[in-house]
Amino acid sequence: MGKTKPFLDFQNDSTANDIKLALREGFKSIEHVKRYTTTGMATDQGKLSNMHALGIIAETAGVKMGELGTTTFRPPYTPLTFGTIVGRNVGEFFDITRRTPIHDWHVENKAKFENVGQWKRAWYYPIDNENMHEAVQRESKAARDSAGILDASTLGKIDIQGSDASEFLNRVYTNAWSKLEIGKCRYGLMLNEDGMVYDDGVTTRLSENHYLMTTTTGGAANVLSKLEDYLQTEWPELDVYLTSVTDHYGTVSICGPNSKKILSKIIPDLDLSDKEFPHMSFKNALIDSIRCRVMRISFTGEHSYEINIQASYAKSVWEKCFEAGKEFNITPYGTETMHLLRAEKGFIIAGQDTDGTMTPVDLQMDWIISKKKYDFIGKRSLYRSDTIREDRKQLVGLITDDPKEILEEGAQIVAETNKQPVEMLGHVTSSYFSPNLNKSIALAVVKNGKKLKGQKMFVPMENKIINVTITDTVFLDKENKRLNA
Repeated sequence: MGKTKPFLDFQNDSTANDIKLALREGFKSIEHVKRYTTTGMATDQGKLSNMHALGIIAETAGVKMGELGTTTFRPPYTPLTFGTIVGRNVGEFFDITRRTPIHDWHVENKAKFENVGQWKRAWYYPIDNENMHEAVQRESKAARDSAGILDASTLGKIDIQGSDASEFLNRVYTNAWSKLEIGKCRYGLMLNEDGMVYDDGVTTRLSENHYLMTTTTGGAANVLSKLEDYLQTEWPELDVYLTSVTDHYGTVSICGPNSKKILSKIIPDLDLSDKEFPHMSFKNALIDSIRCRVMRISFTGEHSYEINIQASYAKSVWEKCFEAGKEFNITPYGTETMHLLRAEKGFIIAGQDTDGTMTPVDLQMDWIISKKKYDFIGKRSLYRSDTIREDRKQLVGLITDDPKEILEEGAQIVAETNKQPVEMLGHVTSSYFSPNLNKSIALAVVKNGKKLKGQKMFVPMENKIINVTITDTVFLDKENKRLNA
């Protein structure tokens, strides 16, 4: 909305005189008048009433109305039915239900769903009366042994454009972004002002001043709101424009040793060699004359590709990928399997392995904090006396003495059980049985955990005490051979 001078009032009969007065007072150009005038934000939000004002300006200035452009107005500026506004307040808790463009396929294939950030996400795909554990074990093994396919459409997607886009990302993320090459992707951590991890995701540089940021599914709206707040209140000088495009694109993720063979069948003219298409890069491509973006990024630790395509084509592309992968026993997997696969690699989930009290250093991710950047959100707080304490809770891995014993998430961890009261050193954040390692694995946050690797700990439960050993967070393929295969 433009700035308003006290003598301008388009809501009364003296509008034309006000504009003439504005011109006499020193506003020598049409743009000058428009910049300092407003039509008032009534029920139309300035979209309709501004036509009258622009007509008066055109007549007074002696120019054609079409040459003026428009004043600033806010949505909604097209007619809406009341049903559009109130119709979403249905169902339990009056909460919105969001479905991916591939949702119907998941329903047809008997997927079980979970609610994530208002989305219905495929949780797992039981076959022949499998329970969740059995289905997840099968899906996880298939993804590691041959090929898996995941609907990742719910990930938050924010289109970032403007001449200051690189500088903006430098201030938002802990690591450096200005030198990221066009066509490359980079993982980033976003902090709160207190230095604690807020969200994470992979951002791709599409062109010189154009990026596509991904966020967690549940954090998408909050991240966009936070970034808009900074642009409007802290860095208004930056030339940056943010647009939520989460619903615009469907995302089909293919992973596993045979993922490259499957993609080559779908897009035969795309060079998938490591030289031309290395890990953490993207290519524009065509699938049946439909433009798409293909990113070689991975949340499973496997050789993986994510296909971003217009939402209306997402289901057909999913089916095309599934058909092409049948000879490789391609297996759809849900969010539970995705969590297990990423835990095998020690990849964090913001909001599960973090709780608003974890810094990147606590997560043993010191490597992602730039030592050269002048500033970024939360940098100052990383050097407070409390956040630099060496005995803070830190992310570690846990292995149970009994490989078949699966820890409960949230279970407390102690160093001794005879002392009263028992001192709680931390808790389990993620826990699974890995069919690929044939043992139970877990991630946990433990006080001074970095220095406790190899030490024995205890997890007291209601009817027993489970013996565990603190380990590194990466349980599978520490050398990343599978990722770069």
